[in-house]
Amino acid sequence: MILGIGSRIKHPTYGLGVVTNVTSRMYWVTFIDNGLETIEVEDEFEVIEGVEDEVDSVSFSDVERILRDVLKRYSDVSEIVPIADKWKGGNLILEPGDTNLSPKELPIDTFFHKIVMVRDRLRVMEQKINSSGLDEKEKIDLQQYITRIYGSLTTFNVLFKNKSQNFVGSKSK
Repeated sequence: MILGIGSRIKHPTYGLGVVTNVTSRMYWVTFIDNGLETIEVEDEFEVIEGVEDEVDSVSFSDVERILRDVLKRYSDVSEIVPIADKWKGGNLILEPGDTNLSPKELPIDTFFHKIVMVRDRLRVMEQKINSSGLDEKEKIDLQQYITRIYGSLTTFNVLFKNKSQNFVGSKSK
């Protein structure tokens, strides 16, 4: 049984304390003589007064991750997307086939930023399609177009520092 918040314990090292927070693996206990300590649920200690409670076994980092995922999925706020280190400060040079024309040079960071903006706008479009009044068949058709667009953009994955932020098209079976 996992103790609830407010349970009183006696720990062999830290002494008397009260459970102030609980996860599936840890207790945060405020001890009279030793202040706040975290101890594992399996640690040896004496239960002076156990409080049974619905224990939320979700950690703060779990809540943070879930909130980040929800915000990413349902808001226009874009995440920070770092460019791969090898491209930082580099330039993209577009060399025309006609030698009478001069090449165009632009910072890779600027180009990368525009690619990320395209991805963010595609995600917003996806959200708007999903929340629209279109019937399911129309939604699926539009989603397939977006997936193909992502597939066309996979060429630019070389610019991303984190593979988890890459473009992903449809997977072949």
